[in-house]
Amino acid sequence: MTRASLDKQPHEVAAMFDDVAANYDLTNDVLSLGQDRRWRKAVAQALDVRPGERVLDLGAGTGTSSLPFLRAGASVVPCDFSLGMLREGKRRHPSLPLTAGDATRLPFADGVFDAVTISFALRNVHDTDAALREMLRVTRPGGRVVICEFSHPTWAPFRTVYTEYLMRALPPVARAVSSNPDAYVYLAESIRSWPDQPALAGRMSGAGWSKVAWRNLSAGIVALHRAVR
Repeated sequence: MTRASLDKQPHEVAAMFDDVAANYDLTNDVLSLGQDRRWRKAVAQALDVRPGERVLDLGAGTGTSSLPFLRAGASVVPCDFSLGMLREGKRRHPSLPLTAGDATRLPFADGVFDAVTISFALRNVHDTDAALREMLRVTRPGGRVVICEFSHPTWAPFRTVYTEYLMRALPPVARAVSSNPDAYVYLAESIRSWPDQPALAGRMSGAGWSKVAWRNLSAGIVALHRAVR
């Protein structure tokens, strides 16, 4: 799947995230009922960074997701394609080396990172497979990747309820807390259209990653995919 299937071109997606930058973290907290904090903690545990390691945090937005890696003693590079997100992040975290970059054409040399991670942003990349290959390229041999993304609940009755929440309840809630509620209609559609856990694992393998595995969080609402180069 590409973002074009949702009638949004890359520049339109970037502009959408620019518009929601100021309240993005708050909105996510409200819409996930606070679960996003637990999911991000799981990412940090799965990546298991060590002091001195170099970490690329793709789709970092305002840089909030990069802070656990920094606290662990790693050298982290938060990267995002939304200039609005990066400006908001620089205001909040002036010491972070926030970097503008397209996930399909990363502005880094080959093999310079010990670990790469991307949370809730891979589905917003226009070419998923190109992004997976680029993440592989900038990771050193033996390095690792952790992808945290919305996925497909494993229990069919709950999956139906969850889909109804995305398409009916999410937009009204977003209107109450977001500066651009229409953006969350797009995001709900992108979640519903995203590949399931085995399909994403297959695409990671196809991009060259090895030892691909995943585990579900919150009954499969979110999945953590891990692999090594």
